[in-house]
Amino acid sequence: MDYFFLSLLFTVSLSTITFLLFRPTSTASRRKLRPPPGNVGLPFIGETLQLISAYKTENPEPFIDSRVARYGTLFTTHVFGERTVFSTDPDTNRFILQNEGRLFESSYPGSISNLVGRHSLLLMRGCLHRKMHSLTMSFANSTIIKDHLLVDIDRLVRLNLDSWTGRILLMEEAKKITFELTMKQLLSIDPCEWTEKLRKIYMRVIEGFFCIPSPIFSITYRRAIKARKRVAEALSLVVRERRKESEKGLKKNDMLAALFDSNGGGSGGGGGDGGGGGFTDDEIVDFLVSLLVAGYDTTSTTMTLAVKFITDTPLALAQLTDEHDEIRARKAASAPLEWEDYKSMPFTQCVINETLRVSNIISGVFRRAMKDVDIKGYTIPRGSKVFTSLRAVHLGQDNFKDARVFDPWRWEKTSDPTNFMPFGGGPRRCPGYELARVSLSVFLHHLVTRFSWKPAEEDKLVFFPTTRTQKRYPIIVQNRSSIAKQCIE
Repeated sequence: MDYFFLSLLFTVSLSTITFLLFRPTSTASRRKLRPPPGNVGLPFIGETLQLISAYKTENPEPFIDSRVARYGTLFTTHVFGERTVFSTDPDTNRFILQNEGRLFESSYPGSISNLVGRHSLLLMRGCLHRKMHSLTMSFANSTIIKDHLLVDIDRLVRLNLDSWTGRILLMEEAKKITFELTMKQLLSIDPCEWTEKLRKIYMRVIEGFFCIPSPIFSITYRRAIKARKRVAEALSLVVRERRKESEKGLKKNDMLAALFDSNGGGSGGGGGDGGGGGFTDDEIVDFLVSLLVAGYDTTSTTMTLAVKFITDTPLALAQLTDEHDEIRARKAASAPLEWEDYKSMPFTQCVINETLRVSNIISGVFRRAMKDVDIKGYTIPRGSKVFTSLRAVHLGQDNFKDARVFDPWRWEKTSDPTNFMPFGGGPRRCPGYELARVSLSVFLHHLVTRFSWKPAEEDKLVFFPTTRTQKRYPIIVQNRSSIAKQCIE
């Protein structure tokens, strides 16, 4: 028996050596590609656990810092089931993002792809993506915001702040605001019991974004898949009802109406050329889900962290309050903000820029190499997953002085440095970046002019599965008018 196994081992070994010595060599192998150096960790798991462990703390930087120190600004790792090339170099990131559709294409982990849907804006490519990106921008440009959206933003922010008293969870309140704003802009639906119920279901979808994409191995992912189905069913009912209204000639001025009017890609919404009949209901639902992701979670988190950062920086809070008190002094107490008011908030924009830079709500973006790409002395092999780390650039000491310190005054010296890309770049730059800024500005205006506050308890930032505060940032708010009244008495 021992002799049999030894003979079998010898035969297999000899066969393997013969195959390796005499197999045909492709052009790629003759070129001896030099991929970026790194460590792929354990089989299948790779270094995913190390990444998750780092991002569940207040200081996730060592995961990338240690690899940059060892391998350089372009390194290889293995996360979320795939070998992935990380870039922490601003020039390389710009090169990757600007070459969308030529050298690189959009590619996200299976967990995200499955939850946003195959017809989402995140996953669209080619002509269809360009068309839908342009359509989205047409509903979020400065003219549309000025003429149509600003009044709704101001009204919905005021409506939510009217109920604030005592102890609140700021992140929860901010999520309500941004979800209601997004539902209004997408579907013309005002806040109601239905929108609040949908929001709570939708939160479970977000929780599944960075899990092992298997319902068997991840309870969170299983919950997220079920929640996604419920969200899709709810949105499908709205889409069907609105389509009937549209066919009867009833029109509304929102994103859904634009989708009905747009000549879509039919069943090819996941990567077609944009020709053919109108969008199907399933394609529209996927598209709406992806816009909910963009408009809901990121903006609400930025709202929360802006408040946390200025609370921790009293001089910034004082200057911000002065700026908005001056604006409010020029207006009647109940008068809504106008476009001219928004354009007279220079320090507010400094606070927003610095919040975006320090918090990095979007840590980076995924791409996939469409062909072998030579860059920085290495070759990224065709088919490789690539992650452009925006966080590493924004917090890099070579890119910003005292990079890991919240300093809004740095933006008084420079308005748009080349290394600042909080909304991504290239053809896939976030189409709602101006809308996000306006929403943040209006929120901060009404917050600082109506309330004073203090943290209810200590809270800290964590960065997995998304950037957030661990306790949803509990604060105790007090109306400024009541404080003034007490002082007079």
